[in-house]
Amino acid sequence: MKLGFWNRCLGVRPEDQWKTECFAGIISYFSVVYIVMVNATILHDAGMPLNAAMVATLLTSIVGCLLMAFGGKSPIIVVPGMGINAFFTYTLVHSMKLSWQEALAVVTVTGIIFAIVAFTSLYRTISQAIPLNLQHGITVGIGLFLTFIGLQKSGIVIAHQTTFVAIGHFNDPSVIVACVTLLLALVLFVREVKGGLLISILVGTGLAFLLGAVDTSKKVETGQTFQQYGEVFAQLSWANMGQLVFWIAIFLLLLIVVFENIGLVASQVAMIDRPENFKGSLRALAVTNIFAGIFGSSPVVAAAESTAGIAAGGRTGLTPLVTAVLFGGTFFIIPILTLIPDSAIAPILIIIGGLMVQNVREMNFTDLTEAFPAFLIMVMIPFTYSIVDGMAFGFIAYPVVKLAQKRGSEVSPVLYGISLLFVANFVLNALM
Repeated sequence: MKLGFWNRCLGVRPEDQWKTECFAGIISYFSVVYIVMVNATILHDAGMPLNAAMVATLLTSIVGCLLMAFGGKSPIIVVPGMGINAFFTYTLVHSMKLSWQEALAVVTVTGIIFAIVAFTSLYRTISQAIPLNLQHGITVGIGLFLTFIGLQKSGIVIAHQTTFVAIGHFNDPSVIVACVTLLLALVLFVREVKGGLLISILVGTGLAFLLGAVDTSKKVETGQTFQQYGEVFAQLSWANMGQLVFWIAIFLLLLIVVFENIGLVASQVAMIDRPENFKGSLRALAVTNIFAGIFGSSPVVAAAESTAGIAAGGRTGLTPLVTAVLFGGTFFIIPILTLIPDSAIAPILIIIGGLMVQNVREMNFTDLTEAFPAFLIMVMIPFTYSIVDGMAFGFIAYPVVKLAQKRGSEVSPVLYGISLLFVANFVLNALM
């Protein structure tokens, strides 16, 4: 009787095997645990303490996986999203000049609005209003942006006074470590080795120690980890809530979070052939995003690495439940994880960026009115070092080229409104 209760809570059917689901949860964990180090590194660039950012990432992932287990009843792993964390740090904080505390407030408000969208039919309206080419263009542009960030962090690409960028110095041990780690990660990935990205990070860290590319003066102090986290937990700042920039940030973050999660959840639910799980899974993600800001993390998504657990036989909420338990055990090794250098983490950003760029295959390049606005988004995001500005170019160009061909009826009223908001943002920035 007790087993039957848990089966209903986790969506386990008679044909589902607990042993298989537990194994799928373990596979999912090792496929995605690298996000703890990578996400914390990006949040650290926003000014957050590194150890505290790791705790925030873990807490957010645990709560997300538990909500997915009992609410979504799907084998989907919930973690802070790559690309969205770059938006948090490099756009909200660096470009829009919000403090990281204000950016966390943006995340929480975005989560609340996302929850309203997910618990109503608004998610369909928003998704259908934005052309697929623009949606894919955003993903590709963020992928190129992540790749550029990874190349910078690794030292493979450096600043140059004349050409702006140039190849790095290969007499630098950090560059050698990054290149070897990148090649290893690529080999393990194409060979579909489980946990290949994690293995690459660990090997890269070992090589960095051997070549002297790690600051060995760092002390591993367990006690300070949670004490440091007190500086991050629930540190949301509402100082700029009355400013337009705050609500522009929410609007843009909401677009990205909604697009990413609708697409990821739909594809993963289709893989397990349980379409009835879509709403519950999307709602679990929406609620988790409210907690993300409170815990001190960037927004969450349905991890693409969930497919590893699904391939291993995961079909129910038991899979993310097992992953959540393993995430809990990761707290004990946080001080050790802080010793991992950028040269071992940056190559993973390059790999993930390359995976995101694959969305270009889904784009329509036969119609110039569809292709060129998406192209502008793809190139302007990395070239302006701003996801917001890159999106603006594409969203403004789209209705303009449609109107030029007397096809303005193909543009939804929602998209016209979004385009005008982007124009207003440029005008206000010029006047300020």
